[in-house]
Amino acid sequence: MRHSSGPIFQPVEISRKTGLIGDHAMPQGNDRICLVLTPSLSIFANQAYRHYWIMRQLLSAARQMQAVAIGWQVYDVARQTRSVEESALLLGFVGLAMFAPVFFLSLLGGQAADRLDRKLILVTTNLIRVACAIALAISPFFTGPITLVIVFGAATFLGVTHAFSPAASSALMARIVPRADMRQAIAWNSLGFQAAAIGGPAIGGLLYIFGPTTVYLVSAAMLLLATGFIATARTPRHEKLQGQRGLSMVIEGLRYVRDNKVVLGAISLDLVVVLFGGVTALLPVFARDVLHTDTVGLGLLRTAPAIGAAMIALLLATRPLTRRIGAWMLGAIAVYGVAMIGFALSDVLILSMIALAVTGAADMISVFIRQSIIQLATPLGMRGRVSAVEFIFISASNELGEFESGVAARFLGPIGAVLLGGGMALVTAAAWFRLFPQLARTDELEHVEEEPAKPAS
Repeated sequence: MRHSSGPIFQPVEISRKTGLIGDHAMPQGNDRICLVLTPSLSIFANQAYRHYWIMRQLLSAARQMQAVAIGWQVYDVARQTRSVEESALLLGFVGLAMFAPVFFLSLLGGQAADRLDRKLILVTTNLIRVACAIALAISPFFTGPITLVIVFGAATFLGVTHAFSPAASSALMARIVPRADMRQAIAWNSLGFQAAAIGGPAIGGLLYIFGPTTVYLVSAAMLLLATGFIATARTPRHEKLQGQRGLSMVIEGLRYVRDNKVVLGAISLDLVVVLFGGVTALLPVFARDVLHTDTVGLGLLRTAPAIGAAMIALLLATRPLTRRIGAWMLGAIAVYGVAMIGFALSDVLILSMIALAVTGAADMISVFIRQSIIQLATPLGMRGRVSAVEFIFISASNELGEFESGVAARFLGPIGAVLLGGGMALVTAAAWFRLFPQLARTDELEHVEEEPAKPAS
């Protein structure tokens, strides 16, 4: 186990001839290259990863489509009897409904990912998502209050799935992808996620023309397909941990994150920035009452950050960050804050989309570095628990951030809430230079020396 006494970022190199990492590879001349994020289709020869990757993209696209439909549906129902500020607050409560199960159950989910069959966890949570999509599909056939009860109930159960699936997904990838291919897998995961984040909201906005039921039913079909892919993946047999008790495992995971200051700094940075600087929950408000557009415009607004993120993901794939990674991460957060302020001040759809694209590009840098830390600098036996702690931070920044946005919009108005978030991002970037100097000084990623995962045949 690696603690804060040593850096977790160091030069990592790979040999073309040997395929070994770091000090174990001793190639000469041009045979020695940096371990980089270079997309290659060869990784899809791994059947388990191929099915895993397809599942992730179907799941991501379905969630993005549902998010567009839920946001517009709740805001539309709320605006029938409530003001803009009150309706924005209700959108915030949707985020709170999804966050509460994550907060209370994620550590249990991380323990489950290290003890139980991860593929079975993913199949089960995906089937629950299908049931939630069907419940959402029938919600428009009821009156306003009943509709909201169904939506909030579905959001709560979706939060339960979010408490278990991310840790299982992260831990499973470590079992099916050889360590030398892990950065390749992260590259394709990022590119696939951004493609889903671009297409999902756009498709969701277009399908909403035919009503929210259409969006939810299409997403249910995609979730069923995703379940089939992961169920048929030829993953390694689950190896149970011996001599571990549940509470001790949870405590060990928390201690690891606490003691590793770079890990703690990276995931807490995302927590604070997105908690205050997230704008996703307020996009229906800006679409309808600031930019005066419709569901198609809302879909474009939700797509814009993914477009910016996808561009950066492609750039990282061909020109990876190899030096001063910590400074790049903190600098990206500062850019995020400036772009968020620009979005708050814009009343033109195209300018708002550009500002959101910049936020997505900046966030992609932070996400990539954080994911690299978790996957490459965390021992395999700890990865489920560390991923669970990470996801509590991520979910807090996303779902709880949506609640914070709704509350801030209730008292400051939607524009004031976003201005506050942009300012907090700038303050956080400056503060983390002093609070987490290890993160600021981080250079290159050092791997954890352990037996690499073997690809499934």
